[in-house]
Amino acid sequence: MDYGKYVYDQQKKAKAAKKKQHTVQVKEIRFRPKIEEHDYDFKLKHIREFLQQGFKVKIMIRFRGRELAHKDMGFKVLEQLEEDISDIGKLEVPGKMENRAINAVVAPLSGSSGADKEK
Repeated sequence: MDYGKYVYDQQKKAKAAKKKQHTVQVKEIRFRPKIEEHDYDFKLKHIREFLQQGFKVKIMIRFRGRELAHKDMGFKVLEQLEEDISDIGKLEVPGKMENRAINAVVAPLSGSSGADKEK
C-alpha cells in the first residue's frame, strides 16, 4: 500500500468530519452587583435573544473595590436572572466565585432550536 495515499485519505476523512461538526458559541454578558433596573432589563433582553438563537450565555458579575465585601448582592442578581429566564433557559453551570467575579453559564432549554442561527 502506498503510504502517501494512506495519509491523503486520512486527511480527507478528517476534513470531512470537521465540516460536519457543530461548534457551540458562547456569548458573554457582564453585570455589576449594584445594577439599575433598566440596565438589568436591557441585558436580560439580550440574554433572551441569544438563548432563542441557540447560543449558550456566560454570565459574569464583576466586583470592584468594596463591592467584594457584599458578595450576597451579586448572588441575588444571579438568582433574579435565573428566575427571569427559567422559561427559555437553565443554569448549566451554577454561579461560582472566581477571583473578583461570579461566573455562571446558561444554556437554552432543549425545546429552543438553533436552526435560525445567523453568523
